Amino acid sequence: MKQIFNPYLGEGRYLPDGEPHVFGDRLYVYCSQDKFNAKRFCVGDYEVYSAPLTDLSAWSCKNVALPRKNKYNKSGRKCMWAPDCTRGGDGKYYLYFCFNFENRICVARSDEPDGPFEIIGAVRHENGAIYGTAKGDFMCFDPAVYTDERGVTYLYSGFAPRKLMAFGLKLEGLKNAGGRGAQVMKLRPDMLTIEGEPAQCVPGCDNSAGTGFEGHEFYEASSLRKIGERYYFVYSTINSHELAYATADTPAGPFKYGGVIISNGDFGIGGEPDEAKAYWGNNHGSLVQLGGQWYIFYHRQTNKTEQSRQGCAEPVEIGKDGKIAQVEVTSCGLNGGPLRGEGRYPAYIACNLTGANGACKCAYGPMRRWTYFRHPCITQEGQQYIAGLRRYSLARYKYFDIEGLRAISVTVRGGSGCMEVYADEENEPFAVIPLQKRKSWTEFAAECSLDEGVRSLTFVYNGRGKCDMLCFTLIK
Repeated sequence: MKQIFNPYLGEGRYLPDGEPHVFGDRLYVYCSQDKFNAKRFCVGDYEVYSAPLTDLSAWSCKNVALPRKNKYNKSGRKCMWAPDCTRGGDGKYYLYFCFNFENRICVARSDEPDGPFEIIGAVRHENGAIYGTAKGDFMCFDPAVYTDERGVTYLYSGFAPRKLMAFGLKLEGLKNAGGRGAQVMKLRPDMLTIEGEPAQCVPGCDNSAGTGFEGHEFYEASSLRKIGERYYFVYSTINSHELAYATADTPAGPFKYGGVIISNGDFGIGGEPDEAKAYWGNNHGSLVQLGGQWYIFYHRQTNKTEQSRQGCAEPVEIGKDGKIAQVEVTSCGLNGGPLRGEGRYPAYIACNLTGANGACKCAYGPMRRWTYFRHPCITQEGQQYIAGLRRYSLARYKYFDIEGLRAISVTVRGGSGCMEVYADEENEPFAVIPLQKRKSWTEFAAECSLDEGVRSLTFVYNGRGKCDMLCFTLIK
């Protein structure tokens, strides 16, 4: 069977905010769509990708699920942000989403889980007022939807930035922007009308004192799953790069903080807790069980910006006590284990990427990219690669099942010197590959030996000038 890398949808696809759901015998991922080198978030149509549960490498997308240009966006100028989907009591599929910071949650319906979807209206109160406009409504953003075993549907929404961003949004006319957290509401069978009053379910940075959420308050990216008899609310914290969870006995809460599931900067994984091991930015995703194994879906940043994000996934372990330990980002994600210790691998599947002085947050917008002058990044020219490795920049890959490795090569262009290759956390390279300056992609190799076992591989550029890396090959 074909191996599966992160990003799981493959090269050149920018589909962040993944909400994974199993319907029938397929896994469906509901995403927004970025573009390479985009200047804004979510500039594409909604496309739903799916794969058979028996082969998570066989992703396909049969059509555009909902075009960005539609009856609520006739000019096509507004962007459609992170969506979520559920199957209603009538057997149809309902997609919930927002346009930009527009203060309403739109609803679209389809007979099939991957569309096409048709917009049927916006979420409203019992008196007909659009949710988001009434006093007490939290700001509409990244809605999540969950339907329980009885067929009752719960909707979650909220955006809880720090005071400076909230102030800026209020200047733009969003009167309910603030750090209050997330709201939950029950929907009537029409999937549009709220039954009763919305209620806060997870606190934000303005009201977290004494709640146990301090330091990991709700920011955005609501999602709900049921695991065993507990309900897990997955969300992006005020730190932005991490997905955390909270648990409750009912879908409406009250929720208790659980912990961090993943950070796309790998903050908190080994070493210093405040040290980033990859370029980081906002995060969004959720949990799904596949073949008895739970996974967390999330996204990473590329191209020195937050507007070219790609979906990734990692296995997680849920203890008997219901706790989820934080997992690291890897290159093998949905593969079901380490990658084979032989063959050609693209450089863009690096899970950690840093410059000589570490990693930093990806910029919002193109005007700040100058801050990355000395940092490498994953980018593309037809094909994806790592650009701008300078002396002591590193690209790390996790994990490979090494056995009988006798040589290793890299395909690079640019600078001269050498590429040092390290295993795990070892201080000495097991291979040193001499490099010569070339304008076009050129393969360089060196013989080596490495003890067998499941190992990470780290490539450190030690040379002059900038070096780009396209791929590497493990030779048995």
